Amino acid sequence: FEATYTHIPVKPPMRYYPLPYGYYGITETIMRIYDVSERSSPSLTRTVSVNGSYFNSRMIGEHVYLIVNCPVYWPLSHSEGGIPLPTISVDGRIEELDAANVYYSNTSGYYPIFTIIIALNLKDDGAEPVYKAFLFGAARTIYVSHRNLYFVVPRYVRLERNGFPLWKSEVHRVRIEGGKIRYEASGEVPGIVLNQFSMDEYEGYFRIATTIPTVTRTGRLTPMNNLYILDMNLEIVGKLEGLAPGETIYSARFMSDRCYLVTFRKVDPFFVIDLKDPERPKVLGYLKITGYSNYLHPYGENYIIGIGKETVAAEEGDFAWHQGLKISLFDVSNVSDPKEVGKVVIGHRGTDSPVLRDHRALLFDKGKNLLVIPVLVAEIDPNKFSGKVPPYVYGEYVWQGVYVLKISESNLTVKGRITHLENLTVPLDLNSGYLIKRALYIGNVLYTISERKVKMNSLTDLSEINDLELPSGGAYS
Repeated sequence: FEATYTHIPVKPPMRYYPLPYGYYGITETIMRIYDVSERSSPSLTRTVSVNGSYFNSRMIGEHVYLIVNCPVYWPLSHSEGGIPLPTISVDGRIEELDAANVYYSNTSGYYPIFTIIIALNLKDDGAEPVYKAFLFGAARTIYVSHRNLYFVVPRYVRLERNGFPLWKSEVHRVRIEGGKIRYEASGEVPGIVLNQFSMDEYEGYFRIATTIPTVTRTGRLTPMNNLYILDMNLEIVGKLEGLAPGETIYSARFMSDRCYLVTFRKVDPFFVIDLKDPERPKVLGYLKITGYSNYLHPYGENYIIGIGKETVAAEEGDFAWHQGLKISLFDVSNVSDPKEVGKVVIGHRGTDSPVLRDHRALLFDKGKNLLVIPVLVAEIDPNKFSGKVPPYVYGEYVWQGVYVLKISESNLTVKGRITHLENLTVPLDLNSGYLIKRALYIGNVLYTISERKVKMNSLTDLSEINDLELPSGGAYS
């Protein structure tokens, strides 16, 4: 996928609000399909482009589904014609979306935006792409199952009773199966959704966890956390409300008939929630520990990996200072008494990892007891302080690369670490092309990848085997 941005001069009578004159930008998302059967000579087979910004995509069976958002430009007067519709190009053949095939939701929020779904069969070079456009507001996140695509659109509501703000989330279900696209249902739940892992479809039900950022009459923010279970018509059939008042959901993970939920303000309650009865979800147990997890990853049926930050409770005030990167292993075999059976803390305050925002940066293999995570390490020099280091002080960036961990059901240990940076200087150059972004393995070789290098190490002892310098793309040095 690729995105291009073009400045277009607007001349009368084509004047559209909110940019009525001068220049406005058109973003185009391009999907290119390559035949890689001949590894040494890949060839471009198809090109599909559409007006709008890339939002998300999925590969299900033989079909790839591309989701694009395109703003609606309104004419300043009725005499200037209708709203310009997005165009789609297939191998150079351009056509405008048919207005009669645009689905419009009366419940949508105030922000008008086209959401375009394109389905393309990658096994059939002659198959025409199938596409549909929807007007249901700006989706914040999506969840995709094998047959359904769920869009979540936040909607701001003002209560008539007391005037305090309230957020709700519209949910729109679009059927996607075998390249066909069909709108089927809509509903809503109180609160806002963190990310795709706060949602799930299981045995004919859609489950979703939300946080309501409630404001009291005194002006204090007192969030409420909830879990809702909806049927395929997106009607609420079960709910669990009021979890951890005053805290906010930091991560969630649905696994079969359970939900694991992390909320945080000063300590980290790790909840185990039973969903066997969709109409009566209930809390089975919880664990309170320092720190919090931004991402939860399943490790078999009875263990969960949590990746987030360690914390230190503030001496004054109802909050905590986040510290280094924390990797935890939770044992949930006893659902009423979950335990943290292992943890590793890397660096000091300021240490970061892309896994906290993008789960695809994590490499995990249960059979190999392998966990690999890119880390930007920040460290504090205690010699710069006359006494105890204050918990609010950030460290300097001193190292970047991947930490390789060995994981088992009873322990979590650091096996070693790998970097692409040479001749380290402090602070690090965060624009360097040698910051590792991803890791993968083939056989017994671990490959780490940055913009400028691919390095190969043995999985047995992490000894270096080889490396390959990549040509500069111009953005990095």
